[in-house]
Amino acid sequence: MHTAEPGAVTATDLEIAVLGPPRHPSPLASTLVERRSSLHWVDEGDRVLFDDTLGIAAGRDVPISLLPSMEPGGPRRRLYFDPATARAGVVSCGGLCPGINDVVRGLVLQLAQYGVRTVLGFRNGYLGLVPPLGEEPLELTPASVRGIDRQGGSLLGTSRGAQDPEAVVDTLQRHGLDMLFVIGGDGTLRGAAAIAAAARARRADIAVVGVPKTIDNDIPYIDHSFGFQTAFARAAESIRAAQVEAAATPYGVGLVKLMGRHSGFIACYASLACHDVDVVLVPEVPFTLDGPRGVLEFVRRKVEEQGHAVVVLAEGAGQDLVPPDGAGAADASGNLRLADIGGLLRRRLTEHFAEHRMGLNLRYVDPGYAIRSVPANGYDGVYCTRLAHAAVHAALSGRTEMIVGRWHGRFVHLPIALVTGVRNVVDPEGDLWLTVLETTGQPPVFDG
Repeated sequence: MHTAEPGAVTATDLEIAVLGPPRHPSPLASTLVERRSSLHWVDEGDRVLFDDTLGIAAGRDVPISLLPSMEPGGPRRRLYFDPATARAGVVSCGGLCPGINDVVRGLVLQLAQYGVRTVLGFRNGYLGLVPPLGEEPLELTPASVRGIDRQGGSLLGTSRGAQDPEAVVDTLQRHGLDMLFVIGGDGTLRGAAAIAAAARARRADIAVVGVPKTIDNDIPYIDHSFGFQTAFARAAESIRAAQVEAAATPYGVGLVKLMGRHSGFIACYASLACHDVDVVLVPEVPFTLDGPRGVLEFVRRKVEEQGHAVVVLAEGAGQDLVPPDGAGAADASGNLRLADIGGLLRRRLTEHFAEHRMGLNLRYVDPGYAIRSVPANGYDGVYCTRLAHAAVHAALSGRTEMIVGRWHGRFVHLPIALVTGVRNVVDPEGDLWLTVLETTGQPPVFDG
């Protein structure tokens, strides 16, 4: 679900900025199959329909040709930049996420496939693009990125916080760069849009293309974010460990806090992967701790019935229940600092069991940083590589101020303004949350 319904998106919202008409034949012509029926080349007249149901499409009451649609990702026959002389930059920003190195590697190898000879990697996020804070960029080559996909973290490092877009464009022009690939979440992508706007104001031909990175899966209008599958699979391992610990002790409760500031996708998917979770708490669904229909009493009854219980919560769940205690201030990325819902629930469960003279054995697990730092699994590794290839195809063709993503199984181009204007969240009325309720057996609401 998205905080803005798909039906509200118009054809104008999906238009992609282009620096100019294509001027150069693609050097990939010698490696791709050249025949009329080939699916390798993107037909510039082709579009991917945005609506995924007949009801939404019919409700627009417009001809098929006027339905909202997206540019397909992929190689073009003609390019805006000449790969033989083009120069590119790469930067990763924000928190760590499985797959960043896979994206960096994919970008470098695909640029080399086109014949781009110079690729610079800027260190420590946008800081690396603003002197005197930034170090000299790394020269990225196929040899220097060999094997980095087997490492967690980011070869380039990362940081949070915005930098002056004018200073960033100064740096890009000083290095003679034609393209900047930005790997990051919504705050990073807003920064990328500001950089693209500053370049446009100078009439500088610099393509800015984003590869969206968010471990919480909260970027809208894409099937899912890279690293998400690795994250929830690793989170599921932590839940299984908590379940084993809880089952091995009398009155055992496993309490697992997972990532998810505003969106509870990791908590939902990781819990469904385990089948042994009794309660899932997410930011999108308010809940009450106390009372006969509250969380505490439900967990206690579960322990009485089956000997143990497992509770999974997203870090942003229940923020209305936690005393601020320093929370609420913004971090360098502009995100409000969260109160510790895990600590509160741990304390209240202990008190509640004590009131009923039950000797609680609670195992509290917070695997967040351990999950963020791992390498991508096989699925995400492939997905990252394909996203990187789509980003290179887009940038060389002159597309800018956009991201690449996958929508209904097709790689597409999306404007940064569209994907940063709303947030992808779990729909409390949707099939994912219904599946969670059916699997856990928890009530639709904990309302005291």
